[in-house]
Amino acid sequence: MGTRTAYDAVIFDNDGVLTTPTDRDVLVDAMADAFESVGVADPSTDHIETLLSPDVSSLRQIADGHGIDPNDLWRAREDAAIAAQLAELRAGRKRHYDDVATLESLSTPTAIVSNNQHETIGNVLEHCDLAVDVWYGREPTLEGIERKKPTPYYLERALADLAVENPLFVGDSRVDIAAADAAGIDAAFIRRDHRREYDLSSEPAHEIESLEALLELV
Repeated sequence: MGTRTAYDAVIFDNDGVLTTPTDRDVLVDAMADAFESVGVADPSTDHIETLLSPDVSSLRQIADGHGIDPNDLWRAREDAAIAAQLAELRAGRKRHYDDVATLESLSTPTAIVSNNQHETIGNVLEHCDLAVDVWYGREPTLEGIERKKPTPYYLERALADLAVENPLFVGDSRVDIAAADAAGIDAAFIRRDHRREYDLSSEPAHEIESLEALLELV
């Protein structure tokens, strides 16, 4: 993808970009809590793994196997994940990266588009004292599963809200780069410590080590 200049907005993924990723064990425990809340006392490891990041068909399959409404299971899953991540924020174990201060120096509008829950992103903004113009997380519904990146659904909604023509999307994963490609915009991949050995399947317009590099790109 060719590099363009004069970006008129910067849109960020959240986890691994603005805030530290939530510890996996915390989310695994939250999945067990979700199953317990809908009456499944001893879910299999496979079912917990699937509930961490399902597609709609795998979620329905698990729910049907336990005689549960898939909407109820997913709502329980989202509630548990929101509560667990809020506890991590309050304890200071999930925190913003130091270079997030760069956002205050950007002259363009800013936004967040995350595969995390919309409510979790609201909690992040509050607890990390971040300010952006627009933010989208996933709705706690089956439709929300299908709208996750790499689908550009929420990214395109943010673009429409910002009314910009040439934004830059900053992410830390292959799905972020793919979502930017699908939306027809440039991506910057930030190689945080947890991504040192991470291989990309397509080349982003930019690769950066710190958000401070955005001051030279925007």
